[in-house]
Amino acid sequence: MTSHRPSNADVLVIGAGNAGFCAALSAAERGKRVVMLERGTEETAGGNSYYTAGATRVAHDGLDDLRDVVEDDPRHAVTTVPAYSAAEYVADLAKVTGGRSDPAMSEVVASEALDGVRWLRRHGLRYRLMYERQAYARPDGSYLFWGGLHIGNVGGGRGLIEDHTAAAARVGVSIRYGMRATELLLESGRVVGVRAIDATGERVEVGAQSVILAAGGFEANADLRERHLGPGWRNARVRGTPHNTGEMIEAALAIGARRGGDWSTCHSVAWDAFAVGNESNRMLTNQLTRGGYPLGIVVNALGNRFVDEGADFRNYTYARYGRDILAQPGSLAFQIFDATQRPLLREEEYDMPGVSLFAADTIAELAGLIGAPPRQLMDTVDRYNASIDRSKPFDPNTKDGRAAFTTPPKSNWAAAIETGPFYAFPVTCGITFTFGGLAADLDGRVLNAEGHPIPGLLVAGEMLGGLFSGNYPGGSGLAAGIVFGRRAGAAA
Repeated sequence: MTSHRPSNADVLVIGAGNAGFCAALSAAERGKRVVMLERGTEETAGGNSYYTAGATRVAHDGLDDLRDVVEDDPRHAVTTVPAYSAAEYVADLAKVTGGRSDPAMSEVVASEALDGVRWLRRHGLRYRLMYERQAYARPDGSYLFWGGLHIGNVGGGRGLIEDHTAAAARVGVSIRYGMRATELLLESGRVVGVRAIDATGERVEVGAQSVILAAGGFEANADLRERHLGPGWRNARVRGTPHNTGEMIEAALAIGARRGGDWSTCHSVAWDAFAVGNESNRMLTNQLTRGGYPLGIVVNALGNRFVDEGADFRNYTYARYGRDILAQPGSLAFQIFDATQRPLLREEEYDMPGVSLFAADTIAELAGLIGAPPRQLMDTVDRYNASIDRSKPFDPNTKDGRAAFTTPPKSNWAAAIETGPFYAFPVTCGITFTFGGLAADLDGRVLNAEGHPIPGLLVAGEMLGGLFSGNYPGGSGLAAGIVFGRRAGAAA
């Protein structure tokens, strides 16, 4: 073994995703020597952050409050961005998690996310209003943003990681790629570094005064998914990095860290079922998501609906519907739209290269293409169409209350599936990240079984348990990575 001890860093950050970079920037600002160990190569680095759309949920007072954050766009003159308060943020976290989100963590994220984005903006990260994801053009050419999620990184996840990498270089952070951390080093009860395997396969030790774990969850480990999430989760498709195998979570548990958060649930979405290369695809990244389901209906392979597609804005339902799809026969479902809804679907997702798609002039013909019983699918569509409250206008920018009173009901955006051609997009469960991780205080200090901090060990990002359970408001993951990464870096 080649040893790099004694310490060659004040702060060692494990994982070069959004949370890790925020921790590194925060520590470096305080004059610390920071080294990051990234399991990926330079070409495969960035963790799950690289695969995101870059959406970041922040509390704010409207567009004027965001002008110093987002890049100029001529559409701003005809755009309404409703204020989104910290109280609404906390309420949304409580709502989607069924009250299981840690209240103190929720308050911290809601109150500090915008300041965290402004801090990153000063470090050179770029943000914009996400027109293509969070607003539909209205008949008069104006835009109304919805769902409490309004800003995102220029260039999406790729842009986020490029900007982070450049910012880290400017403050003197050293990144060592191809370094797979495997164990934590202890001396007299304090974490003083890690054991790792470098890009050549050599086992090394890297020392530091403090170690910040930001290496993601265990979603890319099929055995751990099956053990903690339950039967069938081996069938889920990994949306993001293949490197999040839970190794450093287990390393922390091995030295006495306490589990935190909900280990039985995860973030999972509707994901292209048949596209070639539909796992860890660095070219298409988030384009394999299928988020247009509120505009149509979703059926399983038997031709039956099984979710309320319009229960809420997509931001509040998409991260749980992957689980529902996984439970269907063959872990398969189909999003169905007619010719009037098809133009509203997001082009980057529904017109991507290699998209899985079936199209037909009739519902019966469509059923034959997707392998569903024609009579059953026709009956499902007929019952849905007949139950729509057509007295209310269809408006995708608001929760319009245009419901379909069928089983299950559709609470909003019920538009009839009646004008051919008809389209079916096959989807399966795409797993994003697991909600269970390590317990820590609000500054990221990892706690032991007695609730005391383990000296020298901190955590941020998807490894930090407690904020999410069962579901997740869109954009709150990157926000939490910013807030708790920044705090961990300061505490280190």
